[in-house]
Amino acid sequence: MRTRKLTGNSQPRWLFPFVVSVVFMLSALPLGRLAYTGIISALRGDVWVLLGDPALWQAAFNTLSTSFLGMVISLIIGAGFALALTLCDIRGKLILSFLFMLPMMIPPQVTALSWIGMTGPSSTLLKAIGLAPAMGSPQPLYSIGGIALLLGVQHAPLVYLSLRAGLLALPQDGIEAAKLSGASSWRVLKDIILPLAMPGLIAGAAIAFVSGVGNFGIPAILGIPASIFTLPTLIYNRFASFGSSTFGDIAMLSGMIAIISVIGLAIQERALKGRDYRIIGLSGKAATFRLGRWRGLAELALWLGIFIMLVAPLTALVASSLAPAYGVPLSLKTATVHAYQEILFRQTVTRTAFTNSLFLATATALCLLFLTVLTAYFLVRGKSRFMFLLSALVDIPYALPGVVISVCYVLLFAAPIPLLGVTLYGTLWIILLAYFSSFFAVSLKPMVSAFMQFDPALEEAARLAGAGFWRRMKDIILPLVGPAAGASVILVFLIACNELTVSALLWSAGTQTLGVVIYNLDDSGSFDLASALSVLVVLMVIVLMLLLELLGRKLPKGVVPWRN
Repeated sequence: MRTRKLTGNSQPRWLFPFVVSVVFMLSALPLGRLAYTGIISALRGDVWVLLGDPALWQAAFNTLSTSFLGMVISLIIGAGFALALTLCDIRGKLILSFLFMLPMMIPPQVTALSWIGMTGPSSTLLKAIGLAPAMGSPQPLYSIGGIALLLGVQHAPLVYLSLRAGLLALPQDGIEAAKLSGASSWRVLKDIILPLAMPGLIAGAAIAFVSGVGNFGIPAILGIPASIFTLPTLIYNRFASFGSSTFGDIAMLSGMIAIISVIGLAIQERALKGRDYRIIGLSGKAATFRLGRWRGLAELALWLGIFIMLVAPLTALVASSLAPAYGVPLSLKTATVHAYQEILFRQTVTRTAFTNSLFLATATALCLLFLTVLTAYFLVRGKSRFMFLLSALVDIPYALPGVVISVCYVLLFAAPIPLLGVTLYGTLWIILLAYFSSFFAVSLKPMVSAFMQFDPALEEAARLAGAGFWRRMKDIILPLVGPAAGASVILVFLIACNELTVSALLWSAGTQTLGVVIYNLDDSGSFDLASALSVLVVLMVIVLMLLLELLGRKLPKGVVPWRN
């Protein structure tokens, strides 16, 4: 057996340059192009013109206010569900957790449409039950408060996941000792559980804030009709009104979004400093508080929350899709499936969007699976001094708002590729590359978890027996990480198929995605068609989440986020 291709840690020599090249192409190169354009524009003096624009500062204020208020709402909702479903003897935890995660998986533009259909004087659902406000009443969601509310609902599961991870790591024996000493449940919660779980709560708050800063779908649908712009929607507006300084302006605006996101994460790190607790004792099993006679009331509150955040908006969405026109009361006589027939059989653009989104999501999921299997193998098994830097570069594009990534690729491929003369701008390929950058970390996480959980001695034994790298990959590694690979494909497909923020600036005629078409249908006044397409998207999300649930028992811990 020839071993010239093997290093001391069993990795082929080509793997390190391969991983470095992939990370450079998907992270360092697009981000570097954005930084270069912003610096050149600033040196030309365009920065002073931009900073003197009142619209910039109003958009920045709107971004900060909606993100902060949304974070507060996310904290209240997410922490409440995390404490109840993790610490208390609530019945039906799995189904409640599954339903609570749905708003995060549903595209933000669909969330906005469903809530619009549930509120205001033109609500088909409210008219059907006789609760609609008088005609001419304002739509309450077209406001800073409305945007913040939906950002809070959309990102509450992020707080839930972060806090629950900390609650599951609590020392069971220490809590039981406090109870035996006579401490009340409230005292245990206040003095032991919350201080120990505070890092998870702070991390969840930071993630919710940063996600709000980069959210495009909700501020676009709720804010633009009321002339309320955030930084992502301001970039979209500037890009639509293309001018000589557009590229420089959107580069600097994207830099502002990135700076706000980094500041938010830096505040998180500062808040967590000094809270790095080392827990001694049994963990992995959450403490349970028996609610006794209060259990029924707690369960009612949880189900009521699910109804308000999920069931009622989706019911309104279905009602809007069955009405003959927006604002017409729904009844047995007026109900029609015309919108679904139009979407599925008559509208060319929707069929194109389905084809594009399915192709992009499938190609992204499968191509990233190949890349992340090799990258995860290298990161877990390798011993390079650059390991931390590579991991950070993989995470940065996912941590940044999607609109920043799309601007990076606009700048990178607006002109033909040097030497080749090939133009990617205006094609599906530029969207595909942007998806690679945005979702690389999503695909990588399950694979890293899987590699960390199987014994490398199995592979080492095969290597010593003469098996080459690809033989070991085929016969040993892939079968062991197979369930995680399936979860990675489904997660990436689920997110990419409904994506709007990245593709909002990259689409052109013939390359529309489902997220773009839903936004454009609503923007053009075809609310019933947008609702019908949104219902189909939600059904697809539920089916994919159920597939993940079926895979759940075979997956590494933490891959399926709603499973305890």
